Amino acid sequence: MAQHSAGRSAPLRLPPAGVFICLVVITLTFLGLVALFSASQAIHDDPALLLRKQLIWLVIASFAGAFVMLINLEALRPLSYVLAGAALLSLVAVLIPGIGVTVNGAQRWIDFGPMRLQVSEIGKLGLLFALAHYLSNNKRYFDQFLRGFAIPCGIVGVFCGLIILEPDFGTTFLCGAVGGILLFLAGMRLKFLIPAAVLALTGFAVLVYNDPVRMARITSFLDVEGNRSDSAYQLWQGILAFGAGGLQGVGLGEGRQQMSFLPEAHTDFIFSIIGEELGFFFTAGVVVLFMTLFFVGIMQLKRAPGLYQYLLMMGALLFITLQALINIGVVTGCLPTKGISLPFISYGGSNLVFMFVLTGIILNGFRTWEFSTLQPKRDL
Repeated sequence: MAQHSAGRSAPLRLPPAGVFICLVVITLTFLGLVALFSASQAIHDDPALLLRKQLIWLVIASFAGAFVMLINLEALRPLSYVLAGAALLSLVAVLIPGIGVTVNGAQRWIDFGPMRLQVSEIGKLGLLFALAHYLSNNKRYFDQFLRGFAIPCGIVGVFCGLIILEPDFGTTFLCGAVGGILLFLAGMRLKFLIPAAVLALTGFAVLVYNDPVRMARITSFLDVEGNRSDSAYQLWQGILAFGAGGLQGVGLGEGRQQMSFLPEAHTDFIFSIIGEELGFFFTAGVVVLFMTLFFVGIMQLKRAPGLYQYLLMMGALLFITLQALINIGVVTGCLPTKGISLPFISYGGSNLVFMFVLTGIILNGFRTWEFSTLQPKRDL
């Protein structure tokens, strides 16, 4: 009954909460375009080059998000493992010399002519669908070691393991965190989940400890001022940008950090550019918008018709908001530096498309769930 309700044809119009989510995403994306144009002034002879590229990706992302919002996700449910398999193949392919493209020591991209795809974004989507499908189909077996622990943890572990080989520690941590939260919300027994989480965090810490680049980021994070001319240079310049901006900012295009002082000003550290040029009120507004998106989505979850739909929307919300939280934490010096972009705002086509796809999943729930309530037993 719940699955029939979720899968039937739904009206194309969005409820007010869905329209509000659209406005939040549009606001964040527009702010990102403005900040990108300002941050790219010193990168190319043509200041609008990155903006034009991002606009092309925005068109692609908009179509992708609209498509996901309108399709019947319940009808695609049997293809969850197919999507996960394709995602795993892409994660393997990027590690093959000659296929994967290496940038700054990380082999995370595959070239498709004029476009470059970051395959870890596909990995996130594959993980989300595979985990939601498996957990909703096997909830009755959560007392069993194999089907209630080993297999779902193995799904998370395979995706995280391939991503960390690129290496991409930030995305690995994000996928592990989202996967762990979904396992908990689905009802995995704590006697399985807690030891698994401790083991995963220990393994992650060992890998970081044995990686000189990541350890340098940890030590510089602990003493930013002492390493401001070396390993903490990027973070120090980002903090200076916030200080220069104050409450009201120095004005669009008037910031100094994007003038070759702040590395990756248009990608991972674009939040610093917003802080310098537009000030504290705008940066606080960005935080409020992400928080609002999350809590509005949470309020909608009580209407999910089944565990599968519940986990899909929760995973989409977590991937967006946790990534934003990590990026903002890094840029403000609250977390060690890692290469992870700010959703909807940072330059980068793959992540922009993925974020719009996640938004499409969220809006799909707003559009189709109507007045049904969450009844997990119907998925058993």
